[in-house]
Amino acid sequence: MVCDSDRLLILLDKNVIIIVAGANKILCERKYMNLTGLKAKKNTFSYNPMLIMYFWKLNQINLQPKKKAILLALCVSILLMLAKFVAYFITQSNAILTDAAESIVNVLASSFAFYSIYLATIPKDENHPYGHGKVEFFSAFLEGALITIAGVIIIFKSGYDLIYPKQITKLFEGAIIIGATGIVNAIVGYYLISTGKRQRSITLEADGKHLLTDAVTSAGLVVGVILIKLTEVYWLDSVISILLGLYIVYNGYKLTRRSVGGLMDESNIELVNDIIAILQQNRKDPWIDVHNLRAQQYGADLHIDCHLTLPYYFDLNQVHHEISAIDRLINGEAQHKTELFIHADPCLPACCNYCKMKACPVRQEPFRGEIRWTIENATKNQKHFDQ
Repeated sequence: MVCDSDRLLILLDKNVIIIVAGANKILCERKYMNLTGLKAKKNTFSYNPMLIMYFWKLNQINLQPKKKAILLALCVSILLMLAKFVAYFITQSNAILTDAAESIVNVLASSFAFYSIYLATIPKDENHPYGHGKVEFFSAFLEGALITIAGVIIIFKSGYDLIYPKQITKLFEGAIIIGATGIVNAIVGYYLISTGKRQRSITLEADGKHLLTDAVTSAGLVVGVILIKLTEVYWLDSVISILLGLYIVYNGYKLTRRSVGGLMDESNIELVNDIIAILQQNRKDPWIDVHNLRAQQYGADLHIDCHLTLPYYFDLNQVHHEISAIDRLINGEAQHKTELFIHADPCLPACCNYCKMKACPVRQEPFRGEIRWTIENATKNQKHFDQ
């Protein structure tokens, strides 16, 4: 379609349009056209320049929660890092240095997380037909790797200072600062995790869990510092630091493992179970069986493909109707925005004993009982009579 270079609207599908004005592209819902007086004529749209700003703001509303959350985390991480280094210079404690060094990782991780969330919100394009959501898994991997590296450095540094100790001072002052930063980290961490679950963002969840890990290490550190002060056994400083370093390495491994699973399209058992449960609870008679069901997650978006067995005498319109019903069901009931690819299989005589179609004109066996859909039979690439 060719239109004026300075103003253009292209219809993507029945629900979504894209506005192109110069280098700016803005997605918006078609339902808002009536609210703004937008009129279409043969795929060419006329609009007033104020609509560009209106639709741009409309599109940004859905992006704000993620960006606000990660920007808050980044600002807080910078302030807490500075506070922890102040505590270290006051006390010269290895355990406090452990916490301060991990804060550098917090800042780096939050910075990359902010950029990855920006990339993940970019709409699908010709080069990225499944969107840009997988960058969130890479962000989580980087964060996990940085956490692990920080833990290893802390362990080696503390081991050295255990052999060659140095004087520690003003532990109570340092403990107060570290305790305050731990409380702030716990609050921000819970906020990021809850926002990440609502927005289905592994990046926000990963950053939130990282901050909770930091809060736990800060709590352990405060207890350790008080114990050192009361007992005056100063080598405990390095021992506590080594233990906290091991805990940090363990959490870095867990985060890295989850992100690698996402990058490698590892099956999300909980997610697949949820989808199968929705299909089972809303099962219709023509849906004889569902098999070879697979799910891939790209950031907040979910892609599902499966095989659906339908009566072989259904015409194309009937097949399309049933597949569309599943699409509406999943996108209405599931917690994810979902794109489905459903392959329709014709039924075979062996399906008759568990087919619930009433008054079927080609039935060769009586109905004996429903085969309940579970993760065991719905994910195999076999019709249910073969299992």
